[in-house]
Amino acid sequence: MSDTYKPENRRKHPSDVNPEMNTLLAGMSRRTLLKAGGALMTLLVSPSSHAADTRVLAVRVWPAQDYTRVTLEGGDALRYNAQIVKNPERLVVDLEGVEFDSVLQSLPSKIIDADPYIKLIRAGRNRPGVVRLVVELKGEIKPQIFTLAPVGNYGHRLVLDLYPVQPVDPLLALIEKSSPENAAAGNGTTPERKTETSKADVIKVEPGKPDAGKPDVVKQMADALQDKREDKNAGLQKAKVTRLITIALDPGHGGEDPGAVGQAGTYEKTVTLSIGRRLKALIDNEPNMRAMLTRDADFFVPLGQRVQKARRVQADLFVSIHADAFVKPEARGSSVFILSERGASSTAARWLAQKENAADLIGGINVSSRDSHLARTLLDLSQTATLNDSTKLAKAMLNEIGGINTLHRGAIEEASFAVLKAPDIPSILVETAFISNPEEEKKLADEAYQDKMAEAMLRGIKRYFAKNPPLAKSKLAMLD
Repeated sequence: MSDTYKPENRRKHPSDVNPEMNTLLAGMSRRTLLKAGGALMTLLVSPSSHAADTRVLAVRVWPAQDYTRVTLEGGDALRYNAQIVKNPERLVVDLEGVEFDSVLQSLPSKIIDADPYIKLIRAGRNRPGVVRLVVELKGEIKPQIFTLAPVGNYGHRLVLDLYPVQPVDPLLALIEKSSPENAAAGNGTTPERKTETSKADVIKVEPGKPDAGKPDVVKQMADALQDKREDKNAGLQKAKVTRLITIALDPGHGGEDPGAVGQAGTYEKTVTLSIGRRLKALIDNEPNMRAMLTRDADFFVPLGQRVQKARRVQADLFVSIHADAFVKPEARGSSVFILSERGASSTAARWLAQKENAADLIGGINVSSRDSHLARTLLDLSQTATLNDSTKLAKAMLNEIGGINTLHRGAIEEASFAVLKAPDIPSILVETAFISNPEEEKKLADEAYQDKMAEAMLRGIKRYFAKNPPLAKSKLAMLD
């Protein structure tokens, strides 16, 4: 007999817990009773039949500077326990009722060295029916762990969002990437910046006269440097920079939310990020403009946070970039949307807004962490002045993109898009083309078309400001 056995701990007979069972048992034959008792003992002693039935179908990791997301998708709801362990920093997650299979074995290989928050992940069988994940961290984090019900093409999901203790400040990130003073003077640098060769870059020396050519070279260099200084000063005087204009660019979708997918497999999230990066590079090259991206990599940003980021940097404009989709592949053309207070301008616009507004469900947000103040801000539709400016911006943008692609309707469209509800920032949503149309999908995947679209959008922005100069504010966009 085990030392830990006590009479009070014995397994009770069903009749002990339910007196009515006595009557039922009395009417049974001995043989029937033995069969029933055996079956009952099997149920009581055997482990639950569904204890290890849950399968992990996929694991995905989305690293980004804002936060890193780890998603585990299961055929059924995943049960878990999680805790932070110190010295060194680790997040330990026990998955209950799950067997360690090839899908979970692949999780460690999905971590990249450049991940800002995860050093590595170890996964293994902790005990029968329990798999333990140990996430070794690069520093202290603030995790958000939650589950999501099936939606779209996704099943049950367990989401591990690893945020830094100090949230990434979009304004500070914007300043660090490109000095506002340099940007205002036209000296912002980007990988895709194109400049003409200056006189100082090309020095001509007559062949065959090396000695005689030396004084000429020195003089040419001095003259060229003086010309360069004069050209720079003249350019600054001509621009008459009064303050820096900040444009918030919002590449739609990202991470867990792919957006629409074309017949050839082109993801909307990939197209929008590529165009957004190209447009940012063009804006940063303007003497008095700079741009910020609500996402600069393949990760999911909730709709409310996109607006919040734009307001954090006191953006002068908010431009959301998307690639249209519809149930009929024949639909084609580019469109520009503004917020509607009266309802959608068409059935297609209403359908599109509903689809885009469902991004939070698809991408997955922790509902319990929603900012109530932000929610009230998004519901504030008393923005007549902002809507008027949004309309002017949309007209300017529509005129420009109509020069590189067919327009879907030829007029500004309206719908209740969540990302257009900032009460103090003129906001538009640009559908660059229909990714659901095979011909336009090819365009969207083409870098030359992406360049043309970015250039047209820049012209639209500049056309708007030519007629609607920005209101006076501090030279550098700061938030109270």
